[in-house]
Amino acid sequence: MTRMRHRTSNHEHAGPKPRARRLKPVSDERGVALIVALLVMVLLSALGLSLTMVTSTEERIAASYRDGGEAFYAADAAFERVVQELTLVPDWNRVLDGSVTSSFVDAQASIGRWPDPSARTPAEATELLRCGKTVCTAADLAARTPERPWGANNPRWQLFAWGPVANMGASGTVNSRIYLAAWVADDPSENDGNPLVDGDSSAGANPGLGMLAVLVHAYGPTGVRRVIEATVARTGTGVRVLSWRELR
Repeated sequence: MTRMRHRTSNHEHAGPKPRARRLKPVSDERGVALIVALLVMVLLSALGLSLTMVTSTEERIAASYRDGGEAFYAADAAFERVVQELTLVPDWNRVLDGSVTSSFVDAQASIGRWPDPSARTPAEATELLRCGKTVCTAADLAARTPERPWGANNPRWQLFAWGPVANMGASGTVNSRIYLAAWVADDPSENDGNPLVDGDSSAGANPGLGMLAVLVHAYGPTGVRRVIEATVARTGTGVRVLSWRELR
């Protein structure tokens, strides 16, 4: 009997077919990479913006400090100018009533905008010093307030000198954007009840005779303002500074 070779199929001995590995779609990897790139861009943008803000803030602080120092020295120079010119005025009553002013006067200030944003003109700036409003009544001027407790002897400020500091020197070589304004008033220690007269002693001794109050404002281009307040007295040889301080 012929032996018949039984040929076994490969399918019978190979066993179960291994399962094919499932590959991750390429589109998913690209999506994750895009999200990571966007997060990195946002982080870098925020870092760059913060650095820009820090640099800008430091520049503003440095500019304000520089302008503040320049304004302070300009105000002090204006005060010295006022003292020198007051020495040349024999009758301080004419200063108190506004009929005599300094030779340092800005003729364009009355038609241009005043550097102080709270006032539009020199007249409004003066009224603000007198009573805290741009228009003062007689009652406002004599009112007793914490800032002006002298009543009828409250200082009646008169604008004496004003203009750009660049115009203060005769040579005109000063390169500065500071604007100056100096006011003069009767010393509040007087007791005559008349702030337009320097020390009326007809009714008795007057402690404020021969004394004036001086107020100087220096305005910078970045909104900085420095203020000097002083009291001066007439002496036999000129004018002496009795008190001097910077108002903060």
